Amino acid sequence: MKFDWLIVGAGYSACVLAERIATQLGLRVLIVEKRNHIGGNAYDYYNEHGILVHKYGPHIFHTKSSKVWHYLSQFTEWRPYYHHVLGVVEGKKIPIPFNLNSLYDLFPPRYAEKLEDLLLENFGFGVKVPILKLRENTNSSLDFLANYIYENVFLNYTLKQWGMKPEELDKNVTGRVPIYISRDNRYFQDPYQAMPKLGYTEMFSRMLFHPNIKLLLNTKYQEIIDDVKFDRLIYTGPIDEFFDYMHGELPYRSLRFQFETLDQEWYQEVCQVNYPNDYEITRITEQKYFSGHPSPKTTLVMEFPEAYVPGKNDPYYPILNEANRNRLSLYTSEVEKLKKSVCFVGRLADYKYYDMDQAVLRALHVFEKSVVNSTE
Repeated sequence: MKFDWLIVGAGYSACVLAERIATQLGLRVLIVEKRNHIGGNAYDYYNEHGILVHKYGPHIFHTKSSKVWHYLSQFTEWRPYYHHVLGVVEGKKIPIPFNLNSLYDLFPPRYAEKLEDLLLENFGFGVKVPILKLRENTNSSLDFLANYIYENVFLNYTLKQWGMKPEELDKNVTGRVPIYISRDNRYFQDPYQAMPKLGYTEMFSRMLFHPNIKLLLNTKYQEIIDDVKFDRLIYTGPIDEFFDYMHGELPYRSLRFQFETLDQEWYQEVCQVNYPNDYEITRITEQKYFSGHPSPKTTLVMEFPEAYVPGKNDPYYPILNEANRNRLSLYTSEVEKLKKSVCFVGRLADYKYYDMDQAVLRALHVFEKSVVNSTE
């Protein structure tokens, strides 16, 4: 069978591109996925208790982009959802990201008020300040606060999650969870925040439900690439793997998940509770919050960060620092040589830490600028 496009992977980027190519260009697409499901790390399923579970950790949809929102809305209804996170600090559960409410949860009221005044005076209200920037402040009280937050909220969590100190990571990573000078306890402030009403997997299934799209699961693309006829390739897997690690491996952090169902209606006050300093886990997510479906039981997922070992576990988070960017540049040079025949797109192929909406926007951009042009 002849295809116009072969797409490696079935995550966000792959599904968006397959849908666009099939519906907008009328071309035939074959998707090859080594896992036994579509949706990549956003895959979800209903367990034996009827609870919708995110298999690979919590995936909370949020975006500032009306383009992304309206595009995905073609394939799902939405359930309004605001994500809330608590972090255990000195035995108390405080809002994360650290905000003005967190101040008053941890410190005596008069001292918390003093710190609040200093934060407002130096940064203003509604401002998000990266922890490393806050530590540059020379005011003695703010210096105390910056070091307190660094030691109790960021340092050990980062060591567990990344195996590195915050200073050793790219500022774009450490800046993802800033100190928020506000009383808004929501984890995100984007105008569009919701969960697919029937889950991500159903949304992806609708995206791929088209006669021009064929799907092959449980298959590594190397096993079939010599037997399938196609014109162009879209690759969404690890960029270093595609080139057989010719410039060395690009490192990732991975995760191990432990699932537990309890014979009680609820376990924790909010969907996610972080444990920056206690235990080996980083966080516990209570799955019922995602769908809102009632159940007398509740399912928890505990996350254990670990090093990525090819063939043993899955790559989750690219480790962005100067050394790895230099190695990545060697691979991007190889990509340039193949740009007429292979299109690299996605978190693993770009070696970038994308949120879900960023992955969609990137895929739409690739379709509009590269895929369409290649067919004209």
